[in-house]
Amino acid sequence: MPASTPDFFSEPPPPPASAKPEPRVFSVTEVTRAIRGVIESAFDEVWVQGEISNFRQQASGHQYFTLKDQECQLACVQFARGGLWRKSPPLQDGMLVQARGRLTVYEARGQYQLVVSLVQAAGAGMLQAKFEALKRKLAAEGLFDAETKRTLPRFPRAIGIVTSPTGAALRDMLNILSRRAPWLRVIVSPARVQGEGAAAEIMRGLADLQRLAETGAAPLDVIILARGGGSIEDLWEFNSEPLARAIAASALPVISAVGHEIDFTIADFVADLRAPTPSAAAELVAPDAEELRRLFEQRAAQLRRHVVATLSAARTQLTGLMRSTLFREPRQRLEQAAQRLDGLDQSLRRAAPDRLARLRQRVTGAEAALRHHRPDQQLAMFRERLAGVAGRLAERATRQLQQQHERLARAADKLRLLSPQSTLHRGYSLTTDTKGQLLRSAAGVTEGATLVTEFSDGKVESTVQRVQSTRTKNGGANRRKPKA
Repeated sequence: MPASTPDFFSEPPPPPASAKPEPRVFSVTEVTRAIRGVIESAFDEVWVQGEISNFRQQASGHQYFTLKDQECQLACVQFARGGLWRKSPPLQDGMLVQARGRLTVYEARGQYQLVVSLVQAAGAGMLQAKFEALKRKLAAEGLFDAETKRTLPRFPRAIGIVTSPTGAALRDMLNILSRRAPWLRVIVSPARVQGEGAAAEIMRGLADLQRLAETGAAPLDVIILARGGGSIEDLWEFNSEPLARAIAASALPVISAVGHEIDFTIADFVADLRAPTPSAAAELVAPDAEELRRLFEQRAAQLRRHVVATLSAARTQLTGLMRSTLFREPRQRLEQAAQRLDGLDQSLRRAAPDRLARLRQRVTGAEAALRHHRPDQQLAMFRERLAGVAGRLAERATRQLQQQHERLARAADKLRLLSPQSTLHRGYSLTTDTKGQLLRSAAGVTEGATLVTEFSDGKVESTVQRVQSTRTKNGGANRRKPKA
């Protein structure tokens, strides 16, 4: 409790039993200051919501108003200290706001009041949260991506405007368009741009303009969504998700021109271009006729300079050609050409007979070669050659066959001379065992063995009674005939 607070807020001491209590009398200032001390010590800064009434702004910049609801009202004052109140939205009677401040007592009137430090429209915090949530959602889906933005036509034929037909924004835009591009056709699709249901009307206006472009009824090249400035509640319909998706799906480029430069809506982010104001949108979409006129004059001057330079170069070239020998002495040129032609004609006449004679010789030689290589003559020649080869082949075969016969006869004679029969006829004999094995030495004969001796006129069997063998000096053995 402040020191200045009177002690009548504390329990008074009990009066003596014999004395009658004297009442304490306080001044108005004491009571008022005591109440002020209680209020200021009991409350820190508070937020109060209510409707503004009795709003007035003094020449000093201080603002006075009353916050009220259905049952009570609260006096408020917002001092212009450092222009802080300028950060708050413009205040007027009937606005539903939330005010932040400290409670105190205005002692001169004995009235408690709220000294306001900040004012915001009621529900602005919740609306801002909704705005940020929708912004994040659509950004995640790619509706704000720069790659999806379409380029505006440089020289549009016609533009469509979706806005309120009675708003100042439309008048400003039409004035700018008529001044900058009087030839430009403007089609206005009226729609409410504030209040519940305005987003649906804006979407219908957008669809109507696109239908005109699709059917060819109007050569629309771009659409502008326009609205003047206002509070966040006034502009809230342009934060509609269905409207944002309709803008993204538009077949025509869309410019969002909503509010002032500091105002941003979801439509601004989805649109192909955001204009800070409706007037700026008109300037962006319409080419400046005066600027175009200057551009045409510059291009015309460039074209004239180019034509003059081209003609000058052609004139210089023509002058050079006229000064050349071809133009100064055409007769001499023709006479020299005629002389060269006569010389070529004579050379041709001299060369033609020789050329024809050589050609005739080549033809005669070709005819002789052709006759020599006639098929019937070639065939007869090949027959003669074949007959000669066949005769020589038969003669050679006969000779080779006779030679083979002679060689065979000589070999037969040799064979007969070397055969065992011839040897037997010369007085020799062959001795074998009973198995037909030829006996070549006495070492292979045993006593009692049966031998078969073959003569030229027959065979004789004998039995061995004794086997004798003689050795030479070098150890060799001589065969002896066994005794029969």
